[in-house]
Amino acid sequence: MIDNYTCEVNFEKIDFFETGIQKGEYDRCTFINCNFENVHASNIEFVECEFVNCNFSNANVKATAFKEVLFDHCKMIGIKFFECDSFLLQFKFTNCQLDFSSFYQLKIPNTHFTNCNLEEVDFTETQLQQAVFDSCNLNKAIFDNTTIERADLRTATNIQINPENNKLKGAKFSKNNIVGLLYKYQISIE
Repeated sequence: MIDNYTCEVNFEKIDFFETGIQKGEYDRCTFINCNFENVHASNIEFVECEFVNCNFSNANVKATAFKEVLFDHCKMIGIKFFECDSFLLQFKFTNCQLDFSSFYQLKIPNTHFTNCNLEEVDFTETQLQQAVFDSCNLNKAIFDNTTIERADLRTATNIQINPENNKLKGAKFSKNNIVGLLYKYQISIE
C-alpha cells in the first residue's frame, strides 16, 4: 500500500533539498526547475513523469522507480542509476548532462539519449539494445561487456568502444565515428 499518491500535479521551482520530498507514487506529474541535488529520493515511484530543467546531481535514487519518465534539460551528474528499481525501468533523456553517472548492469533497451553529455558515464555490462545516442558526447564513456546490438550511434561523438569485448551486432555508426572502434590499436587514421 502506498502512503502517498500524487497524480497530475505540477511542481515548479521547489528546492527538495530544503523541503524534502514525500515518499510515495507520483503519477503523470511534472517537475519544472526543481532541485533534487544531494536529495535522498529513494523508495519513490515516478510513473509517466516529466522533469524539466531540474538538478538531480548526486541524488540518491536507491530503489527509486522511473517508469516511462522523461528528463529534459536536466543536470544529473554522478547518479547511480544501477541502484534504481529495475522493474519496468524506462526513461528518456533530452539535452541532459549525465557526466560521471552509472548505468552498470541495467537492462535499458530502446533508451533514447538526445543531445546529451555522457562524459565518463559507466555502461559496463549494460543492455542497450536498440538504444539511440543522437548527437551525444560519449567522451571517455565506459563500454565493457556491454550489449549495444542494433543501437544507433551515427551522430554520437568521442566514441571509444572495443568491439572485442562488447556486443555490437547491427549497431549503426557513421564514417566519422567509426574511428572510435579502432582506438585500442593506437593507429593513426588520416
